[in-house]
Amino acid sequence: MGHKFEMELGGRQFSLETDKLARQAGGSVLVRYGDTVLLATATGAQEPRQGIDFFPLIVDYEERLYAAGRIPGSFFRREGRPSEKAILTARLIDRSLRPLFPKYFRPDVQVVVTVFSVDLDNPPEFCGLVGASAAVAISDVPFAGPIGAVIVGRVDGEFVLNPTLAQAERSDLHLVVAGTGDTVVMVEAGARQVAETVILDAIEFARPSLAALVEFQGRVVEAEGKAKREAAPADIDNDLESRVRAEATEALRRAIRDADKLNREKATREVFAAVAARLEEEFEGRGREIGARLDVLLREEVRAVLMEEGVRVDGRAPDEIRPITSEVGLLPRVHGSGLFTRGQTQVLTAATLGTVGDVQTLDTLSAEEFKRYMHHYNFPPYSVGEVRMLRGPGRRDIGHGALAERALEPVLPPESEFPYTIRLVSEVLESNGSTSMGSVCGSTLALMDAGVPIRAPVSGVAMGMVKEGDRVVVLSDIQGVEDALGDMDFKVAGTREGITALQLDVKVQGIEPAILKQALEQARRGRLHILERMLEAIPGPRQELSPWAPRIVTLQIDPEKIREVIGPGGKIINKIIAETNTKIDIEDDGRIFIASTDQEGGERAVRMIQQLTKEVKPGEVYAGRVTRIMNFGAFVEVLPGKEGLVHISELAEERVNRVEDVVQVGDQVLVKVSEIDRLGRINLSRKAALREERRGQPAHKKD
Repeated sequence: MGHKFEMELGGRQFSLETDKLARQAGGSVLVRYGDTVLLATATGAQEPRQGIDFFPLIVDYEERLYAAGRIPGSFFRREGRPSEKAILTARLIDRSLRPLFPKYFRPDVQVVVTVFSVDLDNPPEFCGLVGASAAVAISDVPFAGPIGAVIVGRVDGEFVLNPTLAQAERSDLHLVVAGTGDTVVMVEAGARQVAETVILDAIEFARPSLAALVEFQGRVVEAEGKAKREAAPADIDNDLESRVRAEATEALRRAIRDADKLNREKATREVFAAVAARLEEEFEGRGREIGARLDVLLREEVRAVLMEEGVRVDGRAPDEIRPITSEVGLLPRVHGSGLFTRGQTQVLTAATLGTVGDVQTLDTLSAEEFKRYMHHYNFPPYSVGEVRMLRGPGRRDIGHGALAERALEPVLPPESEFPYTIRLVSEVLESNGSTSMGSVCGSTLALMDAGVPIRAPVSGVAMGMVKEGDRVVVLSDIQGVEDALGDMDFKVAGTREGITALQLDVKVQGIEPAILKQALEQARRGRLHILERMLEAIPGPRQELSPWAPRIVTLQIDPEKIREVIGPGGKIINKIIAETNTKIDIEDDGRIFIASTDQEGGERAVRMIQQLTKEVKPGEVYAGRVTRIMNFGAFVEVLPGKEGLVHISELAEERVNRVEDVVQVGDQVLVKVSEIDRLGRINLSRKAALREERRGQPAHKKD
């Protein structure tokens, strides 16, 4: 039972196995790469839902924590809502597959990738993408695939295919590319300020492997593939088509030539309504068809303006960026804030600085357990003039936040230099194209306003494309209508030195590397222009943090002394926190982070911890407190929790008959450490300390 197909990929064995699991699915493939094992299935509904005028593709990526030998950390100890990583991987698969389905296919199609076993040296994300491609390809759902997908890293200047965990940690590039080898359908990358040529070379490096994976899946389809369904477009009524064009063409051409989004959309709706009202009398009961033909005509006219006249519907040249304004410090009690406006896209980002204890704990299949930098993105309905219920973040919101997070992560200072947890929240206030890149720009402003010492400011721009036959026009800073009716959405973020993140989605069946080269160069010019406008508001990070941000001091102590700082049941550390009004986090390696908005309280907490962890040394003089009196001497606390004995013979120069004749419990006395014996007992001398005092020797004091 089952048919297994194998190939070598990146020096490791990669296999697809069919007809073994989930045989009632439309297409089912068991994927193995090293010890990473996952199941990819694709199933299409037999009939479309009534009234559907779009392709309803559903992609789910299911992480099972047993795959990594873990039990979920939730209260119910079972998987719940998909992790952010799972949602991003599902989006990755969706964006790669969607352009390859027929334009007129309407039945629901569901792709489910379930991770059964994880080997961290063999990432399941790209395996899921290849498996999904193979599952759809062998099913009866019409599909212009299969496609290949690989990860490209760069270690010490050399490209690496599907890097291991150790290689990925040393890599300055993480690029996922999907395509056929000749064309590319999806690219997603995070990078540490690499040049555009590096991205192009990485894609070129991946192309032979993409082609090999396509050929490999072709063998699977040839052996196991089902007959594909028909997906022909509905017959077009030529009479209806000509009447729609006659009634609407001129009016639409006038309506779309407005730089203001709301006015343009209002004028377009009025044309649609007027034409539909006139034609529904002639073509009774065919309002849906009329609307569909109007949508086609709108797309054609928006693209025709660009192709025939070389300008866009808002009057801009293809490489022209909309007007930009930037502002910082809008929110007085926020640690840092930045407002970025580009045309009719406006994003306000707030930066919050927290302590080490504020890191996010992750419960996923990845090796990463904590995150100290988080970027969250909110897209309220009023930003596009709509009304809808407010819910939690959707997949798009999570994806846009993750893209902005990826763009900024390479320029953040390491924890050793800046021991803060950083959270950025981008509020989209107005939207007309590329709010994710607006979030990158607003976030850079907020970080600099907060005084975070970023390595370099980051800007971003969204690129588009219109392709008609052999004619291609690449667009800089696309607006909403160009995103919706164009053929490409290519987001590029980076510094003056190079790219930090990019994301490519296409609506055609792949684009050639030559187009990517042109788009990257045009994007470089665009984002540098945007960066210059941003830096007019704030040229670099502020030298001081906001007065409302915590000041964090880092101490390093011997890990063996952690218990002395914490005390029984946390008694000592809680006492310090209460007395100094600070927040204190202690790491297992002996690092202690003390956070306070009150400088005096923070300094006092530092002194108290230093006293707790300080070693008593022979020969040093201390100002201690008498804690107990015995017949043979007095016990004196020289440091918190550290007592020594002053023998009665060492209390004074003269002979002492009774200890109480010299000291009482609670007295502050000067003592010198004369000896620490093999058992760790501290022997003290008041007599020797008095001699030192006469010679001007300073004493160590307890806080």
